[in-house]
Amino acid sequence: LIAGGPGALLKAVEGAEDNPQLGEDDLRGLNLTAQDLVVGLAASGRTPYVIGGLKYARSVGCTTAAISCNPDSPIAHEADIAISPVVGPEALTGSTRLKSGTAQKLVLNMISTGAMIRVGKVYSNLMVDVEATNAKLIERQVSIVMEATDCDRATAQKALEACGRHCKTAIVM
Repeated sequence: LIAGGPGALLKAVEGAEDNPQLGEDDLRGLNLTAQDLVVGLAASGRTPYVIGGLKYARSVGCTTAAISCNPDSPIAHEADIAISPVVGPEALTGSTRLKSGTAQKLVLNMISTGAMIRVGKVYSNLMVDVEATNAKLIERQVSIVMEATDCDRATAQKALEACGRHCKTAIVM
């Protein structure tokens, strides 16, 4: 979710991030349960939209995490888990898209990688739940099956074709 909705990715929706109720409303629309994890992201750690979302998530019983480059931020205090990479001052004062944005993206990449491992989409260091939706991904599946099983290209291709291009099944085959 982003303050202001998907359109805010292309054009700023001024004032949307200043409204904590919008954060709650957006999460409410997802029908959260206590089994969900909500991660709030704000470089400064004080964005009202994120605070509203975290408060709502906690009221539902969700585990909450906050990622901000300010260790003593309001979202850090609002969440169960606070992740606060300290990057120092930005090269251009007032721009959080530089060091802070990069640090937060690295943290998000680590979280999503860990999640993929935990839900069984990874074998060794291979992303084995690759859906072959284009030529590049078809080739990636072949390479993954070859690396995981030490088989040749023809054997990998045959196994993938036999199981409807389900990479995990091809590896077991």
